[in-house]
Amino acid sequence: MRVTMCINLITSFGEFLGVSTKKPFCMKILKFLSFSALTLCAALTISSCEHEKHFLKEKAYRKQVHEQFEKRKAQAQGRSEALFSVLEKGSTSLEQREALEFLYAYMPLCDLADYSGEFFLKQVDAAFNARSYFSWGKIVPDDIFRHFVLVYRVNNEYLDTARIAFFEELKERVKDLSMYEAALEVNHWCHEKVAYRGTDSRTSAPLALVKTSWGRCGEESTLTAAALRAVGIPARQCYTPRWVHTDDNHAWVEAWIDGQWHYLGACEPEPELDAAWFTGPAKRAMMVHTVVFGLYNGPEEKNLETPLYSKINLLERYAATRRVEVRVVDEDGRPVEGARVQLKVYNYAELYTIAETVTGKDGAASIISGKGDLIVWASKNDRFGYQKSEAGSEAATLVRLNRRAGLTYEENFVVNVPPEQAVKELPADKIAANACRLTYEDSVRNAYMSTFIKEDEARLLAKQHGLNPDEAWKYLNLAQGSWREVKDFITQNRRNPDLFPFLASLAAKDLRDTPAAYLSDHLQSRGDFRAKSGTPSSLIVPYILSPRIDRELIKPWRSYARQQLSADRQEAVRSNVGLIVDYVKSEIKIKDEENYYNCRITPQGVYELKIADRRSRNIFFVAACRSFGIPARIESSTGKTQYFESGQWVDVMFEPDSSLNLPKAGLMVDNAPDNLTKPGYYTHYTLAYFKDGDFRTLDFEDSPQVAQFPYAIDLDEGYYRLMTGSRANDGSVFVHTEYFTLKKAAPARVTVRLPETEGKLFVKGIVDMNTVVALTGGAKATLKDLSKGKGLTLCFLDMGKEPSKHILQDLPAVREDMDAWGGGVLLVVPDDKATAASAIAAFKGLPQSTSQAIDSHRELLRAVTGALQMDFNDNFPLTVYLSRNGGILYSAAGYRIGTGEEILKTIRKESR
Repeated sequence: MRVTMCINLITSFGEFLGVSTKKPFCMKILKFLSFSALTLCAALTISSCEHEKHFLKEKAYRKQVHEQFEKRKAQAQGRSEALFSVLEKGSTSLEQREALEFLYAYMPLCDLADYSGEFFLKQVDAAFNARSYFSWGKIVPDDIFRHFVLVYRVNNEYLDTARIAFFEELKERVKDLSMYEAALEVNHWCHEKVAYRGTDSRTSAPLALVKTSWGRCGEESTLTAAALRAVGIPARQCYTPRWVHTDDNHAWVEAWIDGQWHYLGACEPEPELDAAWFTGPAKRAMMVHTVVFGLYNGPEEKNLETPLYSKINLLERYAATRRVEVRVVDEDGRPVEGARVQLKVYNYAELYTIAETVTGKDGAASIISGKGDLIVWASKNDRFGYQKSEAGSEAATLVRLNRRAGLTYEENFVVNVPPEQAVKELPADKIAANACRLTYEDSVRNAYMSTFIKEDEARLLAKQHGLNPDEAWKYLNLAQGSWREVKDFITQNRRNPDLFPFLASLAAKDLRDTPAAYLSDHLQSRGDFRAKSGTPSSLIVPYILSPRIDRELIKPWRSYARQQLSADRQEAVRSNVGLIVDYVKSEIKIKDEENYYNCRITPQGVYELKIADRRSRNIFFVAACRSFGIPARIESSTGKTQYFESGQWVDVMFEPDSSLNLPKAGLMVDNAPDNLTKPGYYTHYTLAYFKDGDFRTLDFEDSPQVAQFPYAIDLDEGYYRLMTGSRANDGSVFVHTEYFTLKKAAPARVTVRLPETEGKLFVKGIVDMNTVVALTGGAKATLKDLSKGKGLTLCFLDMGKEPSKHILQDLPAVREDMDAWGGGVLLVVPDDKATAASAIAAFKGLPQSTSQAIDSHRELLRAVTGALQMDFNDNFPLTVYLSRNGGILYSAAGYRIGTGEEILKTIRKESR
């Protein structure tokens, strides 16, 4: 632009002097002037560029980022215009371009595939805007800003414009606060919007979560980190991948404040940072980590470093640690280089990997972990080995690769966990003031939730449109804040006979974050295709019409897919599924490691990018089949991709894999008659198959196939492990494993036998059973009355916090057994926590004998904790089991999973 201006000025100047451009001498003068002007303009342009502000200030780092960017740009050429047109120099500054290059260089495949350059430019501008708007933006170091503010993604959530919306809503609320105060205030704002409730593993986008008003901890922490970044406060989501003292995991947030990282419970504000209900459990953790986007040079130890991201170890900030040293040798005792080493903990009846690394030339590796027992698992090629690393051992754990598939044997071992640690209690006045704020914030959220459709309104709507009122209310209620979208979908498709079966094929979360137009794209497609010949009618809705395939976000891929093929070509595909298989094998490149957040790529994104992780590739295949009338699925228990043909499901083989299309072998599973409780899948036992040096758990959670003992299932021929565990009251686990081979010619039979926990029941303290409590509704009763001559389970709850809600999710699982037992259950809320007591009503399926009470001045709570001689420190929930004489036979405080089962085991042991 400057060059053009200079030429125009010279030409005009020549005309002003009367110099003719047609005379040779005059032309020489103009050429000289033009050359001089161009030289001057070029110098001015270079000077201007030099004065533009770099985002990546370190030259060597900038070079590394640019080289990586060029690789990703070449890789994403299928979406070049959509992604990279925003980088044109005339429309963006140097700072913007460098920030975009950083994002493009390291973003996971799902982002390259499914979003536009305009979207990412808006994210960059929003981050820069927050940095300049808030006073603390000036003190955030460049590298901290780059990795923990600029980056638009927190974990595996689907992306939206939350950063922009949250900034607008929060800026006036926090702009005059200190950075510390602002972090606390943002979390209070998050609590106004969202509270904890368990849900499936797909992570909702932050705006979708706000619309719903509740979510699991992974979603709450994603929301909170996004909100903090929206106001320029560096934030990251932290995970303990699995606890060891109990089942399950947890996620929270760390915020960088005035030069230091502090933790906070997402959507669970406390009066101070570094205070949360999980402070105690985190002191017993074996791993806390976070994923850092991009080339990161921070001070934390890296469990894993790749060209695109790092996984950093944060455990030392929370718990006492030890460095687990490992040596891997072959059968002859020689060091094994390049062996995969996994640290595993027992959780949900499987050995779950919490960290992994690779051995060096000396066969050695090390990882920082906690002060509990670990199973160190090592493998290379067809050999594997494992060894328990005990908490008190300082010696290196020696693992010999002396095992291979096919060996039949059984083992028993005990996994000990880190002991409970004392937690500093916050000042009482701060707790009280914070409780008042929480009460107000609950009222704000509840006021919003009161705008959701009511049952009488849903039934009236159904009547007006001639629909089943029970079905209409069911799905409108499940939709929560998205009920208007579902209402529009239902009314628009009210005459479609597949309407309610179609809705039944979806996950509950789909109803909360899928626009009506997207759902209609799928349901209304039935008139646009012909199902493959021979397809049973029962398969059409769940495996053709339904857009629900795996855990991906629903998009309108069906109409897009059909636009890519002519009618004749569609018919050819319908007649020959092999054409789709061949296309996928030849055109879609697999790069699992580059979709590192494991957020599924949409089918359209896979088609355009032509690169995917295996799971997204499989979803693409199923979506393509369904688009053209071919029943297809990802089988839930094994994860295999299949299509239906000639009366059976056919496994799809995209790459050579001996586990596909194997003969089926029968397995009979029995329940040992002396088990104290009925074993539950994932609660007490799992089945896993051997592949690539490790065992992979079969996912039979909530499957009717394993609901009743004995049961028979057909599995692929192969090598399997049955793992059974019993968790003791201190969190330790007694484990039994059985390794066996399945062959079609020799069906197998295994028995689930729960290991006995060592030690007998003993009375921990005595509570007066004549104590009178005030029940909800105004009645009064003694603990003796409520025990019904059997015994009484007392649960002291703080319904404003996640752990108390877990016990209410555990109890329905044992309702049948508790009802048969006939004793009582009393849910007790201290009067200073009573404002959140109404949340109990949301939990259904509690034992029939469940009562509720408000504990005035914590009198009953003090009696119980006094009998236990414990420092409670508000470590809710506190659950105790009282014998009919008031003896405390069981107690558990704080966060844990499976409390209902533990109570049931105590009851059964007592009755022996």
